[in-house]
Amino acid sequence: MWHRCGQYHVDAIVLRWTRNIDVTVKMVAGYLPLSKKAGKMFLSIDGCDGAGKTTQLRLLAEWLRQQSYDVVTCRDPGGTALGEKLRDILLHSRDLRIDPRTEMLLYMTCRAQLVEEVVRPALNAKQLVLADRFLLSNVVYQGYGFAPNSSGPSPTLENSNCTPSSLCDPASIWQIGQIATGGITPDVGIVLDLPVKVSLARVGTVRDRLESRGESFFERVRKGFLTEAARQPHRYHVLSAEGSIEEIQKAIRQIVQPQLSPP
Repeated sequence: MWHRCGQYHVDAIVLRWTRNIDVTVKMVAGYLPLSKKAGKMFLSIDGCDGAGKTTQLRLLAEWLRQQSYDVVTCRDPGGTALGEKLRDILLHSRDLRIDPRTEMLLYMTCRAQLVEEVVRPALNAKQLVLADRFLLSNVVYQGYGFAPNSSGPSPTLENSNCTPSSLCDPASIWQIGQIATGGITPDVGIVLDLPVKVSLARVGTVRDRLESRGESFFERVRKGFLTEAARQPHRYHVLSAEGSIEEIQKAIRQIVQPQLSPP
């Protein structure tokens, strides 16, 4: 009896050991999913139109997923049902007269909804969040693009500029942004820089409402990105977008790699 019980005990151990090996082999072979690494990092890619933000974000997400990180991607404006509707108004409703202050606040509305529906839940779940634009773009496009005393007519409202009293100076937009995002800020920000003439050439002749604002507007936007990035060098990294897709992606990965949590 003792021998039989002992044999049963040994058989049970061997069976568990065999099953463990079988599970491990299946995981390596791809039959069972490998556990995903905890991340909890928020990264944004901003920059001029035509700089390749969307492509670089997609490639970065693919690279991180290959390393078993749990990645969530989103775009700003957009990323939620409300955000996508407002995005369509902001970018494609040319028949609507939208005051610069109103425009800035509509972008903030999109972002507030994005944070509550996507960004915050993902970070709480320790996922990596990659955003195609975030608050920095709002500060730059509406804060610098509509800069007071800028040369030429306003790209949206003829002969009208947004003034500090209209809440469109960069400092005020940052403050409003803190309320809209609940204080959530990217841990790492990539700014893809491109000369304006190159940027507009890449965009082409079919342009949305934002892309149609003229060279002087985008010169101010480019200056805004460089100015604001220089004020937060610990967060924002400026990269030239004139290189190849592979070169730019390599540079982005070199910035992101040290920020990743160990497996």
